[in-house]
Amino acid sequence: MAFPTTRRSIVLALSSDDFAERTRAFDVLVALYWKPLYKYLRVARGRAEVDAEDLTQSFLANAFERGTLASYDPEKASFRTFIRTLFDRYVANEVKARMRLKRGGAARHLDFLTAEAEIDREHDRSGTPEDYFQREWVRNVFTVAVDRLRESSHAGDFALFEAYDLDDIAAMSYRDLAARFELPETTVTNRLAAIRKQFRAIVLDVLRDATASDHEYRTEVRALLGVDV
Repeated sequence: MAFPTTRRSIVLALSSDDFAERTRAFDVLVALYWKPLYKYLRVARGRAEVDAEDLTQSFLANAFERGTLASYDPEKASFRTFIRTLFDRYVANEVKARMRLKRGGAARHLDFLTAEAEIDREHDRSGTPEDYFQREWVRNVFTVAVDRLRESSHAGDFALFEAYDLDDIAAMSYRDLAARFELPETTVTNRLAAIRKQFRAIVLDVLRDATASDHEYRTEVRALLGVDV
């Protein structure tokens, strides 16, 4: 692969104490190397277009922020070999990081299609970006809590909870639930009370997981559940 040669003065400028000089030197190197690196990844490594774009840009940004190109030693290799080696290592580490994300914990699958479907159904996008993030964070706290409840509770109890508390359309009464599930109304009342208590405990657990301090935890519990803990 014919990478362009690099003037030593530009490489030396990467370690300058002058930020503007470092930036100018890096801009020169980017102009020289971005396309060879990108085409190398696309053709020689067989990466998809979007993946190659992302990896090339993120590598260059990372190299500038961390100053890794300034560690070049001309006694060990040419600069083009050095930067390609760094690039290969960066790409390999990024792939490993993505695999760790996929395998981590319970090997969770990130369901982007579901997220996109939720976006399509949204009607309220008012407020600031921070407001939107807060609303989505709250929604996801309860989504995670419902998922945990579904996994940990008796299927029949969860069905009662789902029909009464999660179905926004049905609006069923205890009597309606009793008839639907062929249960005494007192049984419906008791089982719903028990699973709601379980759900509240799970929401508290989720909030504990989602917060970084006791103060933050207590603040979020008060905001979401209206209680002090």
